[in-house]
This record gives sequence, structure tokens and C-alpha cells, in this order.
Amino acid sequence: MQLKYHVKTAYTGLRTNKSRSLLTILGIVIGITAIIIVMSVGEGAENLILGQIEGLGATTISIDPGKQPQGPSSYAEIYTDSLKERDIRALKNPSNVQGLRDLSPMVIQPVSMVYGDETERASVVGTSEVFADITGTYPDLGEFFTEEDVRQKSRVAVLGFKIKEKLFGLSDAVGETIRMKDQSFRIIGVFPSDSASLFSMDDMAVIPYTTGQQYITGTSHFNSMLALAKTKEIVPRVVADIEATLRESHDITDPDNDDFNVSTPEDAAAIVGTITTVLTALLGSVAGISLVVGGIGIMNIMLVSVTERTREIGLRKALGATERDILLQFLFEAVILTAFGGIIGIILGALISYAAALVLSSTVASDWAFSFPLWGAFLGFSVSAAIGLVFGIYPARSAAKKSPMEALRSE
Repeated sequence: MQLKYHVKTAYTGLRTNKSRSLLTILGIVIGITAIIIVMSVGEGAENLILGQIEGLGATTISIDPGKQPQGPSSYAEIYTDSLKERDIRALKNPSNVQGLRDLSPMVIQPVSMVYGDETERASVVGTSEVFADITGTYPDLGEFFTEEDVRQKSRVAVLGFKIKEKLFGLSDAVGETIRMKDQSFRIIGVFPSDSASLFSMDDMAVIPYTTGQQYITGTSHFNSMLALAKTKEIVPRVVADIEATLRESHDITDPDNDDFNVSTPEDAAAIVGTITTVLTALLGSVAGISLVVGGIGIMNIMLVSVTERTREIGLRKALGATERDILLQFLFEAVILTAFGGIIGIILGALISYAAALVLSSTVASDWAFSFPLWGAFLGFSVSAAIGLVFGIYPARSAAKKSPMEALRSE
């Protein structure tokens, strides 16, 4: 019997029970839809994060206290006081680090900002005058503080767009005074809205790091440092020089004992890619459980179908159909069911993912783009068809093994 006839016979058998066929593939549809959504949103998030990391610049180098985290237990080592003023002087020495263009230390602490009757909680970032050049973030109103402000520990601040709106509304905040930690700070600038960025400055206030250490944190160490190499090509050499300089400054002879870690956007991109891939695989596996449930449901329905169509099977065998013909008929019915469910799941997953991308672009980041995983769609369709094949074998064999005489006598 020709393959075309087997497919036609299977399709005809499914059409006679449309409602039951649609309910049977519901588990497959839900599973494939969930997998497509997880892959699409995960890919969109990865593209957004990688885009933001690349936006930091290929020549940007991050220096953080503590060892590079290797697991949950090592994250406590991040919160150390290993980066000090002496490290800035050592790193800025051209004989120690060649090719270093700029270096900006950072101290970070959340505080309450008060203006009149308004109080808002936000993060204060203490840094140097080159921070704007390193990050490419400049005030839209007013100006950034100067090297003289850093030396004089001036109580000046540049506000993020959102915190400015919360405290001052639509009015120009430049020249106004706010209070932080019972100290008055004069607003000298306001950053433009940066809500499209994953690393947004909207809810931050930037002040000289010397001012931050004196009036906000009360510490002498730094939470982080940002460095800028002169060219992309010399970044690895600059990183090596920074590590060697800090080891000498901290009296470290064994790199395994480093109390700091140096990373580049390329390193961060690799870590993010690994994390998102693992999370997507994990969530996809959870969603795939519904595929197994759907496959079991299909096997049960096919067994019921075999029982109901016993006389049909007997009649076909009496007219010359072989066990192989019966086997292929019921096997094709299961495969067609699951493949059709896979197609519906892919379409639904794409539509829901597109809607999710629109929502996320308006609530999380405006440059969140819809991403449709073609390989995920191919995988979903292949898996759904394979499930039909695997879970359809037992019912199909049960049908094929029936005796034609006993089948014809059944009611």
C-alpha cells in the first residue's frame, strides 16, 4: 500500500472525530507554545543585555574588589575593601600601566534625597570627573563636575532624569539644593532620560567620589573602578598591567590569592551568554514536561480509538490489509496529530512572544526587540512529531495484532 494512501487514510480517520482530535493535541500545543515563548523571551533578553554591554565600549575595563565569583558561596568576597586610593595612584602611573586613557573610582550607596516636602530613595554614585567620558553619559541640563570639585570635595550633584522629575517635577532643578545624609548638595546638572538602557542613570545621583567618601559612605575604599584603554587592540595588555600593578600594590605573589577581579565587556558578554543559555534550557526543560504529558494523553486516546474501531480493523484485514498497513495507519494518525499540534503551538508561541516583546519594550527597555528562534521552531515541530511516533507505536501495534475474525465479531 502506498505511503500517500496511508497518510490519506490516517487523515480521514482523524477528521471523523475532530473535537476529540483537537482536545488530544492540547498538551502538545501548550508545551510547544511554552517552549517558543521561553526561547523567544530568553533570546530577546540576551540580545538586549549583550547590546547594553557592547554599548559600554570595547575599551572599557571594570575593576572590582574581591575574587571573581565562582559560585554562590564566593559572592560574599565581592564586598571587600581591597581597592584604595593608593591603587589609583599606582594605576595612573604610566610606568605601571601603559595605554591607560582614563580611570574613575566609584563609591555607591542608596540614600534618601530630600527637597522641600519631597523625599525619594535613590542610589548615589561617587566618581571622578572622567566618569562622563568613560561611560559616554553627559548632562542634558547644566554641566558635570570638574577635577577641582573632586579635590575640594564639593557638595555638588548631577541628577538622573527620573529622580529629578520625582523631586522637582517639570521645573529646572539646576541651581537648586537637596539634602542627603543631613548635608546640602547643589544640583549642577541633570542627565537625559536613559530609560532605554539596561544600565540606566535615571534613578541615580552622581557626585565627586571624595565628597561621597566624606559625607555619604564614611569609608576610604572604593566599590569599583572603571578604566578606559586608549585602543581596543591593547585592552588585553592593559588588563595584564592592571592585574600586575594591583598585585604589587597589595603584596600578592600568587594570582589565586587576588583580592580583586578585572573584567571587560567581552568577559561580561561571555558570562551573560552562558547564564541565559542555561536558564533558557532549564525553563525549556520544565515546559517540555507538558510534551510528555501530552504524549501520554495521545497514547491513551489512540488506545481508546483502537478499541472503538475494532470492527473497522477486522474489515480492513478481511479485505487484504496487512499488519503493516494497520500499524502505519494508526502510527500516521498519531504523528499527524502531534505535528499539527506542534504547528499550532509554534504559531501561538510566536504571537504571544511578539505581544510580550511589545509589553517589555514599553515597560522594561524600549530597545527590547522581538526575537523568533527559528531553530526552536524546527526543534519544536520535530519533537512534537517524534512524540507522536514514540507514543503512537504501542496503540498502533495493538491495532495491528488484532485477529480479523475476532475483530469482525466484536460489537
